[in-house]
Amino acid sequence: MTKIGILLVNLGTPDSPKTADVRKYLRQFLNDPRVIDIPWLSRKLLVNCIIVPFRAPKSAAQYEQIWTKEGSPLLIYGEKLKAKLQQKLGSDYIVDLAMRYQQPSIKSVLDKIAHKVEKLIVVPLYPHYASSSTGSTIEKVMEEIKGYEVITDIKIQGPFFNHPEFIKAFVALAQKQNKLADYDHYLFSYHGLPERHIMKGSEECDMDCKLNECCNTLTGKNFYCYRASCYHTTKLIAEALKLPEGSYTTSFQSRLGRNPWIKPYTDLVITDKAKGGIKKMLVFSPAFVADCLETLFEIRIEYNRLFKEHGGTELHLAESLNDSNEWVDALTKILNIQ
Repeated sequence: MTKIGILLVNLGTPDSPKTADVRKYLRQFLNDPRVIDIPWLSRKLLVNCIIVPFRAPKSAAQYEQIWTKEGSPLLIYGEKLKAKLQQKLGSDYIVDLAMRYQQPSIKSVLDKIAHKVEKLIVVPLYPHYASSSTGSTIEKVMEEIKGYEVITDIKIQGPFFNHPEFIKAFVALAQKQNKLADYDHYLFSYHGLPERHIMKGSEECDMDCKLNECCNTLTGKNFYCYRASCYHTTKLIAEALKLPEGSYTTSFQSRLGRNPWIKPYTDLVITDKAKGGIKKMLVFSPAFVADCLETLFEIRIEYNRLFKEHGGTELHLAESLNDSNEWVDALTKILNIQ
């Protein structure tokens, strides 16, 4: 046995856009204590009795608008990435894909490949660390393998938000968009998190987090701060694209509930920019390596409508890394295997 296993893991997707499948997905996702970090009973009541019954039909309608003939974009791009990476790496490697929630499950894929390899590299496909994404994925992998009689050598790929190859791939795809100079403003929109998630992480890192100016510069202490790492990604991409200071903004989307989430909020930024005279805006989503509901619906459809309602004329979504050759090449170098 000389093979190395590469397990790519993304967040997950419903099996279909039907309400029943979306409900099943949301129940698993939102009942994760790293996602909604409140006491067990309160979480069960909130998720199963309030959020899921009301949210599932709405989310199903949104999934219906982005679903393709082949299925969920997130899963399709993941499978294509897996195939391209397998082809590039060759027969000494076994590349597979799992989802943290729903199918293909982490358990089913680990059971299939873990005993066929001498070494397993687990790759959470989230550029920036967050307890609710990277942390949850790592915890689930450890939970599934703890019962194995033989546990192979395992490496967890860390955050790659500042890796030169990740930035290079993102920049290369951005440069293929419509002429960059044609836009009045550039928005870097990242998935949001509750402020309490950031504060809990800062306490563990012995950092006096203010959720403001302390995020502007990346340091050894705030490397795992999601907000700080997002701002750093924006800085690196903007510098590489030679975007002028003041022509771009970092913001956070997809907030849920009434508790404060990290700011500024994407919908409010878009509204303010449109009201302020910005007519053409290009939106980047560097928190996602594949287009999904948050990009294809929330940005391309919802935010586009919001922008136009307040005076803007064109809002375009920059394509994600998806299964591009640039991303495949970058991933092999991030993993340091070729």
